[in-house]
Amino acid sequence: MLTLFYLVSCALSFVNGAWMLFFPLSWYTNLPADVPHTGPFNPHFVRDLGVVYLVVALAFGWAARNIDRSRPVHFALTLFFAGHALIHVADITAGRLPHSHWLIDTPGVFAPAFIMIILAVPSIRRRLGGT
Repeated sequence: MLTLFYLVSCALSFVNGAWMLFFPLSWYTNLPADVPHTGPFNPHFVRDLGVVYLVVALAFGWAARNIDRSRPVHFALTLFFAGHALIHVADITAGRLPHSHWLIDTPGVFAPAFIMIILAVPSIRRRLGGT
């Protein structure tokens, strides 16, 4: 089950990263996350983050193929997703993002961080086929 999670996460991260890298304006305006609330469009910055998501996809793919050695990679990915979520929490609570982002950011920001944290718990990892 953990391998399947990593494979799905690899695919989703790859699609998101490729979209950001090759069609940054489309990603900025069409991602259903109200990205324009975060500030004006910056194609260079969106492409930079597209590369980040492609690296994340590679890490998920590696973890899927090397499940017995995936814990350190999982930890690094968890730091990324949890850090991303904490930035959103800070921006919402400080008023830099509207309160509607508590709901808007749940599927793409908060849920992935929560899932990664839960899957880092050794007993849960073992139950799902990891070490």
